[in-house]
Amino acid sequence: MELIKIFVKAKCPKCPAAKEIGMELKREGLPVLHYDLDTIDGLAEASFHSILSTPSLIIEDEEEREIVSWRGMVPTLQEVKQHLLGTHLS
Repeated sequence: MELIKIFVKAKCPKCPAAKEIGMELKREGLPVLHYDLDTIDGLAEASFHSILSTPSLIIEDEEEREIVSWRGMVPTLQEVKQHLLGTHLS
């Protein structure tokens, strides 16, 4: 199953919308990880993925390969669902 990673910062005006998408996907049973770039762990993960702006959202496959990403923007929930391979969400 795919993994969704969401990168946010406290003072980012678009980040609450990205967090909401993550919460909705979690409610639907999908694995979502949130990373706060105001923390060391969040910065480390962001550096690994070359995240330079927030919010950013990455979908990875089972082997942690990036399938698609949105960097510095918030996709719609439908856009995210379109890229989730092997899941049939309404």
